Amino acid sequence: MATCLCDAFYDDVAVATVEVLEHLGLEVGFSEAQTCCGQPAFNGGDWDASRKVVRHTVRTFAGEDPVIVPSGSCAAMLFHGAPLEFEKERDRDEVGQLGRRTWELADFIVNGLGVKTWPGRYEATVAFHCSCHSRGTMSGEAALALLTSIAGTRILPFGEGEQCCGFGGTFSVAFPHVSAAMGELKLEHIRAVSPDVLVSADMSCLMHLGGLAAKEGKPVRTLHVAQVLRDALNYKGASSG
Repeated sequence: MATCLCDAFYDDVAVATVEVLEHLGLEVGFSEAQTCCGQPAFNGGDWDASRKVVRHTVRTFAGEDPVIVPSGSCAAMLFHGAPLEFEKERDRDEVGQLGRRTWELADFIVNGLGVKTWPGRYEATVAFHCSCHSRGTMSGEAALALLTSIAGTRILPFGEGEQCCGFGGTFSVAFPHVSAAMGELKLEHIRAVSPDVLVSADMSCLMHLGGLAAKEGKPVRTLHVAQVLRDALNYKGASSG
C-alpha cells in the first residue's frame, strides 16, 4: 500500500519499498484501485467519510496476503484506528481482518520475516525520528535494528528524541502555530548533533520537519527508512545478502 504521501510527494519511497521487498525474495502486488487509509477524515472527526474510504480499502486489499505499508501512521490507522469506527460486528470483523494482515515495512522485515540485519553499506550519521504512530508498536525498534546493522551507518541520539514533530495530520492545520513551534524545537535538537541525514519511517514527519527547515533557510536532508535500506543495497561493492 503506497499511501497518499507516496502518491503525491514521495514516489521514490514506494519504489524503494518495492525494491527492498523484492531483495528479500518477495513478489510484490500493487493495486491501482487503492486510494487512502481513511486517516485524515478519521482524525478530523468525519467518521462517515472515513468509513467509506476504509470500506474501499478493505475491498481493494481483499485476500490473505500481508499488506505492507511504508508508514507507521497509515499502518496504525488500519490495525487500530479503523476498527474503532464500526459498530456492526460484521464490519468490525472485515476491517479487523485487514488490520491483522497490515504491517509497517520495518516491522514486517524484522518481526514478520525475522530479518535482523541488513546487507550493504551506507556511509552517514543518522538522526532517527520515531513517529508518534510508531510508538506502542514494534516499528521504531525494528527500524533502528536495521539501521544500526548497516555498515557505515552511525545513529546519533539527540535531545528530547521522544517528542512529537508537531505535524499530527489535521492538527497542523487546526493549530499551525503550535505545530510549527513543536517542529522548530525538534529541529533545534536535531541540528545540535549535526547528522548527515534525518530518517524516519513516516513521510508525514519528514515532510513537516523538512518543510519547516527549508522555510527557515536551513534545509535538512531527509530520507525514509526504505530509501536508506535500498541505497545500502546499491552501494558500490555491496554484498547481495
